[in-house]
Amino acid sequence: MGQGTPGGMGKQGGLPGDRKPGDGGAGDKKDRKFEPPAAPSRVGRKQRKQKGPEAAARLPAVAPLSKCRLRLLKLERVKDYLLMEEEFVVSQERLRPSEDKTEEDRSKVDDLRGTPMSVGSLEEIIDESHAIVSSSVGPEYYVGILSFVDKDQLEPGCAILMHNKVLSVVGILQDEVDPMVSVMKVEKAPLESYADIGGLDAQIQEIKEAVELPLTHPELYEDIGIRPPKGVILYGEPGTGKTLLAKAVANSTSATFLRVVGSELIQKYLGDGPKLVRELFRVADDLSPSIVFIDEIDAVGTKRYDAHSGGEREIQRTMLELLNQLDGFDSRGDVKVILATNRIESLDPALLRPGRIDRKIEFPLPDIKTRRRIFQIHTSKMTLADDVNLEEFVMTKDEFSGADIKAICTEAGLLALRERRMKVTHADFKKAKEKVMFKKKEGVPEGLYM
Repeated sequence: MGQGTPGGMGKQGGLPGDRKPGDGGAGDKKDRKFEPPAAPSRVGRKQRKQKGPEAAARLPAVAPLSKCRLRLLKLERVKDYLLMEEEFVVSQERLRPSEDKTEEDRSKVDDLRGTPMSVGSLEEIIDESHAIVSSSVGPEYYVGILSFVDKDQLEPGCAILMHNKVLSVVGILQDEVDPMVSVMKVEKAPLESYADIGGLDAQIQEIKEAVELPLTHPELYEDIGIRPPKGVILYGEPGTGKTLLAKAVANSTSATFLRVVGSELIQKYLGDGPKLVRELFRVADDLSPSIVFIDEIDAVGTKRYDAHSGGEREIQRTMLELLNQLDGFDSRGDVKVILATNRIESLDPALLRPGRIDRKIEFPLPDIKTRRRIFQIHTSKMTLADDVNLEEFVMTKDEFSGADIKAICTEAGLLALRERRMKVTHADFKKAKEKVMFKKKEGVPEGLYM
């Protein structure tokens, strides 16, 4: 017993109840080491969503929320759009054969017509398939009419398309308005009205009686037994308000307003000027009631004399056509003419005789009352200083026109703006007056030769 361990026990000894963890009751098993628990798969971060076929096959948890409802509506809208797109593609595929056939037929018709084509005039229709045509540079021809031409629209004098070789009728040109005449039409009414005109009460009354009243109340002239005036002429010094009054007429009336400058009627080629005058009055007659305003009429209406050049003769032919349109065989009904010039003494007497121009309205230089009114109109929206005395400029002996007064007010405002002031002073008006008068007298300073 002396060879044993102290206590009389060996290594395999021990108390009967002592067992190590993991022993299955068998003492011959080896000892097991302590294993700590597994570390977590993520620390401090949200686990990423899985990708791949497994994640796609897994259905998400759907809750009846408003967000899901909105997403459903959006998907339904996308579905409707795709259905519409599919229907459009199907219809396009269905209609493509008919479009191809139409294009083929159109190409055959173009081959029959031939290109290029010349423009001519139809003189006379012989029968269903033959006619007499003429071009602007050649004689008349007896030609055929192709079957696809609309016979109902053919009439003597209409513009037609002819084959370039055999001159047969292959089409009809619609009656289009001359581009220059379409530009002359005033689409947007001017902003100026009768209230913007200082003075000129008598002139406003006369132009209302001669232009506006016949268009709005023609029965008044029938009851009294007279014919309304055909036109008026506005004449006077430059800057007295002739064009401004025409703008006021265009603003106040609902009739079609055609504005022409006299120089526009002078054309380069022979016969284009009279043709433009005819086209102008034809369009005015089609759009009646209408008003034709010809500014600077002295460009074409000068007195006739022995012309020595082709250009002078062409201007005189244009004036003769204008005289014919004003008082020819064709009545002008609801077409009123307003002429404007500042050189009435140079106009032809035939243009000014009664029957063509029934009323002559003179525009004199403004008097004291008219000056005061014009100054009030132009300074109504200006910020004036307390020392401004407009009566000094109203009572001056200088001959001011309405345009001069407007230029003085504008120049005074610019002088105040140059010095960064928000109010216009009396000194600004005095400087502006001296500057405007200096320009008007062609550079001669006021009071230089006393």
